[in-house]
Amino acid sequence: MKKILITGGAGFIGSHLVRFFTKKYKDYLIVNIDSLTYASNYKFIKDLEKHKNYCFFKLDINDKDSLKELFLKYKFDTIIHLAAESHVDNSIENPQIFAKTNILGTLNLLDNVRNSWTNKSNKLFYHISTDEVYGSLSNDGCFNEESKYDPRSPYSASKAASDHFVRAYYHTYNIPVIISNCSNNFGPNQNKEKLIPVVINSVINKSKIPVYGDGKNIRDWLYVEDHIYAIDKILHQGKIGETYLIGGDCELSNIQLINMIIKITDNLLKRDKGFSNNLIKFVDDRKGHDFRYAIDFTKLMNQTLWKPSKDFEKNLHKTIDWFINKSKLQN
Repeated sequence: MKKILITGGAGFIGSHLVRFFTKKYKDYLIVNIDSLTYASNYKFIKDLEKHKNYCFFKLDINDKDSLKELFLKYKFDTIIHLAAESHVDNSIENPQIFAKTNILGTLNLLDNVRNSWTNKSNKLFYHISTDEVYGSLSNDGCFNEESKYDPRSPYSASKAASDHFVRAYYHTYNIPVIISNCSNNFGPNQNKEKLIPVVINSVINKSKIPVYGDGKNIRDWLYVEDHIYAIDKILHQGKIGETYLIGGDCELSNIQLINMIIKITDNLLKRDKGFSNNLIKFVDDRKGHDFRYAIDFTKLMNQTLWKPSKDFEKNLHKTIDWFINKSKLQN
């Protein structure tokens, strides 16, 4: 039985990943650890407790002793590392927390791997990262696996540092690693502080929708289920020591995205067309706000045949519907 440790499995992407792996791979043991911070939602995956190939532990990746005990008990052959502080605005307010979790927490995992994997055959440390480590693009071009690191926020700097440590352990200690860097994810169960949930909830509650600067900053949007399929492909087909970029091939300016969300949400709530347009409020731009992200995922597509579903509006509709239903349950 393959024994997989997934860190951050009660967070947004992690919760979708543990659900997918637990149900698809009955012959894998899925061990999920999460410290259950404000960004977690264990209710989304609580039903997985009934599965014999799944277990959960509330555990901080900076808890060295507990991590060591877990590694001794389960003798993991695969680590999929998603646990991270990921909200850029929060990193601007408190960079120390991001350094502690994203850098030192990753180091704790790597050291446990280094100390426990005496035989490194059929082992893998898979590190999930972000395209934000590459900085900002102008109107042209895309990030690829050869792009230079140029982080602009404390969040992206902490993720860049963790990427470098993972590669250093590959070269120094011969730890088998793979890294993937993805574009902006969206979908059900995303933390309420992220852009798409903020806009959806603002429309639902008829509250102001804050838009940084002129709203023309561009992001590439990746549906979370597409990301999970990519992780699955990379885990089973990726090459040791390699980096893979995962993108949604869906570039939108923030204001374009916000207008789409308003249109769909108002329609689902049976409001008049344009009802929520006046909720938009332009605010001072974020410090160090990257202008544009875009990803060239040719390498991943060529090696694994993965590609995004590219049905953005349908996936956005499903996401908005999920948040509306959640809001109804809370009320």
